[in-house]
Amino acid sequence: MLIQVDQLVKDYQTNKNQKGFFHGIKALLMPEYETKRAVNGISFSISAGEMVGFIGPNGAGKSTTVKMLSGILVPSSGKVTVKGMDPFKDRKKYVSQIGVVFGQRTQLWWDLPAVDTFDLLKEVYKIPDKVYKANMEEFRELLGLDEFLHRPARQLSLGQRMRADIAAAMLHEPDILFFDEPTIGLDIIAKERIREFIKRMNKEKGITMLFTTHDMQDIEKICERIMVIDHGKIVCDSQVSDVRQLYGTERKLSVQFSQSYDQIDIPRVQTVHEGGNQKSFIFKNNEIKVSELITQLTNNYDVQDLTVQEPEIETIIKKIYEEGAHDYESVS
Repeated sequence: MLIQVDQLVKDYQTNKNQKGFFHGIKALLMPEYETKRAVNGISFSISAGEMVGFIGPNGAGKSTTVKMLSGILVPSSGKVTVKGMDPFKDRKKYVSQIGVVFGQRTQLWWDLPAVDTFDLLKEVYKIPDKVYKANMEEFRELLGLDEFLHRPARQLSLGQRMRADIAAAMLHEPDILFFDEPTIGLDIIAKERIREFIKRMNKEKGITMLFTTHDMQDIEKICERIMVIDHGKIVCDSQVSDVRQLYGTERKLSVQFSQSYDQIDIPRVQTVHEGGNQKSFIFKNNEIKVSELITQLTNNYDVQDLTVQEPEIETIIKKIYEEGAHDYESVS
């Protein structure tokens, strides 16, 4: 395995604040601390070339986990091994083989043109001239860098800055990329451009990628596997297709009839919307197959058109959160 995580724990100590003047004086002279566990003994592994979505509600521990994986934070206990290295202890060697993109932070020099940052990174990572030139040409074309390459970073739009940050993270040809909210705040066109680029780099170069995101479209369009973290614990780790199969059993069928029918009764199917000659039905595919439902409708009614709607991944993830939170409470 490229990435191996075993019983990873991260605790934070925070001041135990109490209201009142005397409590304030006491806190200055004899501060009391309380321990908050952000990551609670998680274990997982990631193979080379995988595209993994790592998601969870705010405060679930996902960003803390990524910071430990990238060597920014030291675990309180447990072990992280990436390519046989400890991300923190072997940091100097390790950072030369990874890239990190934080959607709300930039690695561009604020007052310098983006191209100057790229040139600096070339020297920092000791990128050979031939490799640097080839990568820059590719990134300029695929990410459209030429339109802002010579403008100071502070003058770039959010979408332009994100494209430049992704290029900066990939110049030295890392084996692993960690993305923390890579499409946050971007418009639809910018998001699609970045998603297509990321998928292409994974396919062509075999780069392993781990994403934290609140945008479920990122998961649907980029990732093959999803890990859900809640209260510092992994509550789901599966292929996206399997998650849909397990949690997304509910489907919606919208049907346009040639005439108005007062009532349509089909066992295990619920009518949820009616308007003129159109009706919508909710059913669970583990109770009745869509082919069976369509057959019953077409055999007994005059159907003009019909559409099956799959459940949105966001709805499925919400269900996982709820079940994960319940499981957490039951074992606490």
